[in-house]
Amino acid sequence: MPLQNRVTPTGEIVADDSRGLMMGNRGCLHGRGRSLGVSRWRSKLWICCLLEFNGVQRDPMPPGRWTALFFLDEATALSAGHRPCGYCRRPDYLAFTQAWRAARQLPRHPLAAEMDAALHAERTDRSRRKLSYRAHVADLPDGVMVRLGGEPGLLLGGQVHPWSFRGYGAPPASPSPFTAGPMEVEVLTPPSIVAAITAGYRPLVHHTALAGGRPPGVRSQG
Repeated sequence: MPLQNRVTPTGEIVADDSRGLMMGNRGCLHGRGRSLGVSRWRSKLWICCLLEFNGVQRDPMPPGRWTALFFLDEATALSAGHRPCGYCRRPDYLAFTQAWRAARQLPRHPLAAEMDAALHAERTDRSRRKLSYRAHVADLPDGVMVRLGGEPGLLLGGQVHPWSFRGYGAPPASPSPFTAGPMEVEVLTPPSIVAAITAGYRPLVHHTALAGGRPPGVRSQG
């Protein structure tokens, strides 16, 4: 029976036997029997980490310590509201803070706590429902998650690749609805992260999204 620790682009934590490319953390969310309680976070620090670091083998649910969460890729983690870990992903963390600074035209690099506070306000409302917003496709960078037809998908090259725990599907065979003119979509990736991607941060995406070539704004692995 798979553990309840796989994360969707909307930030939900569900049980699935897939693993994904990345791991994350929001604090200790589980109790006895490795079952999740009501809480879906214990702090504003939501991070996205490497699966392995320095050869350390981690228990995904050590009692009273933390709950390991797993994502298909970084684009999924960013959509859920996680940011790069400053410890195991130091180069990516620094690149993210640089892009955050550029997007906001800050005089210095932001502190982790400052980014976490801003992202926490953009992730969920008081009822803990996923926050989203609408934007024109032409204004969005590659690597963000949108919801089209009620389902999440990755925006790449003006096309939406349907998301699943095991990878991305092919865009619809019919001509893209975006080619008909300006079109708005529901954006799942928080605005501050969209701004950082626009300013140059390159999220890691699962290789299944890149069958037709790799856009310059994203990276791949796996």
